[in-house]
Amino acid sequence: FSVASASGRFYAAETVLALEYLHMMGVVYRDLKPENVLVRADGHIMLSDFDLSLKCDDVVPKLLRQPRGDSDGANPSLTHGHSSSCVPPIQPVLSCLFNGVTRKRQVPMPDAAAVDADADEHSEPEQTSDPAEVVVEPVAARSRSFVGTHEYLAPEVISGQGHGSAVDWWTLGVFMYEMVYGQTPFKGATNEETLANIVSKRPVAFPRVPASASCGEREELLRAQDLMARLLAKCPGKRLGSCTGSGEVKRHAFFRGVNWALVRSVRPPEVPVPAAPVARSKAKTMSRKERREPYKQQHEDHFDYF
Repeated sequence: FSVASASGRFYAAETVLALEYLHMMGVVYRDLKPENVLVRADGHIMLSDFDLSLKCDDVVPKLLRQPRGDSDGANPSLTHGHSSSCVPPIQPVLSCLFNGVTRKRQVPMPDAAAVDADADEHSEPEQTSDPAEVVVEPVAARSRSFVGTHEYLAPEVISGQGHGSAVDWWTLGVFMYEMVYGQTPFKGATNEETLANIVSKRPVAFPRVPASASCGEREELLRAQDLMARLLAKCPGKRLGSCTGSGEVKRHAFFRGVNWALVRSVRPPEVPVPAAPVARSKAKTMSRKERREPYKQQHEDHFDYF
């Protein structure tokens, strides 16, 4: 399927949420690729293979913006909590207690995704107020390890200048590009050429939109290309998601119509059909003579095709 379709957008959104959850736990994944994105029996995705992950312990939730129209009297300039106590991120709401305020504040923090089939994808979603913006991102994490798959390596990993959670948003862009076009954006004839293409100053290039595409398909593909181009910014500081985390990515127009508050309540586009049980044939019982002298048995037909 194309990532610009409803199915592709659904799986891309769930991948965003998987990365968001890991970052919330202080984990930089560093190995996003199709082989590591598994489809569960219920049709939802899960990530595997955490051998290359980077764990950091200094992730503290930060409130960047109060919800507009909030009337509880809390200080809107508060951006850093000196200490915080959060419920497990599997809950649909991240509840944080900041020492600088006089009462508890409930900060909405979505951790799930589902495509709202009834949403109008070509109209702006109706919003009565701007939600609070919370950052739970290991933006300060740094590593100089050269780890990852060649075609998915971020420029800062190759150059050895040090990298953090922004590499996961880069790999998301490569992952989406491969879903759309069937190949990675910087692949060369050799690994050395691939790495040279990644660190070059040339921005990512996209094939032309097919002339046979309808207006709606063209619009969706252009949105997908814009998102991928922002994720594949070669300067980490300019990359979408590098400053305030997944919130930047989730607000992109490509994900319009995605209900980020519901992850398991919507049926995925495809649910794997359980495989039929394999019939086990009964092994042939060997005679006592065959068990004592197996090398003397006749096996002429075993090598008919050699």
